[in-house]
Amino acid sequence: MTIDELDTPCLLIDLDRLESNIATWQARVTAAGSTLRPHIKTHKSPLIARRQMEAGAVGITAAKLSEAEVFVDAGITDVFVAYPIMGPLKWRHAAALAQRCRLIVGVDSVVGARGLSAAAVAAGSRILVRVEIEAGLGRSGVTAERAAALCDEVGRLPGLELEGIFAYRSTFFPGAAQLSAAQAAADEGRMLVAIAEALRAAGHPITSVSAGSTPTALGAAAVPGVTEVRPGTYVFGDAMMATLGALRHDDIALSILCTVVSRPATDRATIDGGSKTFGGDIPPAMVGLPGYACAMRGDAWLERMSEEHGVVRLGPGTDPAPGARLAFAPIHVCTTVNLSDVLVGVRGDVVAQCFPVAARGKRE
Repeated sequence: MTIDELDTPCLLIDLDRLESNIATWQARVTAAGSTLRPHIKTHKSPLIARRQMEAGAVGITAAKLSEAEVFVDAGITDVFVAYPIMGPLKWRHAAALAQRCRLIVGVDSVVGARGLSAAAVAAGSRILVRVEIEAGLGRSGVTAERAAALCDEVGRLPGLELEGIFAYRSTFFPGAAQLSAAQAAADEGRMLVAIAEALRAAGHPITSVSAGSTPTALGAAAVPGVTEVRPGTYVFGDAMMATLGALRHDDIALSILCTVVSRPATDRATIDGGSKTFGGDIPPAMVGLPGYACAMRGDAWLERMSEEHGVVRLGPGTDPAPGARLAFAPIHVCTTVNLSDVLVGVRGDVVAQCFPVAARGKRE
């Protein structure tokens, strides 16, 4: 089968670029002296996670327990849920999952730690814990000043074992100017290492010092004392990561193939993919882009969307006829993937492999 035989909209993976991204980032993290634990929220596919593990990843990162369980079911047994697990249902779920894999869970509160402990004791499980450090997003995590007290509590609780600390530092901060990726990475890595050293001096067994995000991963990996990084988007890339300089446009491995269904004006085309295909959680202005997706070839940007229509602004020299097909790189690939059931892997114009999005919709 060739690409021309695929219906649209359709998510395509350039397998050559996928394989290059996996190998290149693994090699760069290893050369920096750190380890790679990729975040699977980007692809939600055990088949792709297996490729990452075979390339040298030490395990996977997930956002939710139900998402992680899909990968445990597929045979991946070293899992970090980088999210504060809260509530009796989730605590019991974590305790059950910990009997099937080496499970590390993020904690940022005494309430969460005690709930996990009670569930682990009841199930006869052992859950590894990383304390989340707040790194500037104002989202979750404890301050450096509160980290020691939370580590004290975790260390006293049965069924839990303190394993390390982690943070997620974006280049964007509420109410602040955007940082360069290099500055954000250095800040994140140095902050985590300083906190880890203070915790060790206080007697806490901090093994892992884990940093996150594709823009900051390579820089953080180079900070002495950072033991692990957790990028996700690097595997596919997207328009936002290319703009931030985390990778090149030519590294982008995932695109959305769409059909032009209307030409309402000489400088506009309407495609058969809208918000139900592309997502749209990142406002383009936030990252300095003119639209929600950019054409893989030619000058065209997805300027606005309704549910099933995408209005594309065409630049000079880009003049697709109705029925023509255009491939777009989304602004944020993670939410785009979560809207589709399958990713189609291609080499050139030939369909080579399909990847079910097995963890699609796993929000619990």
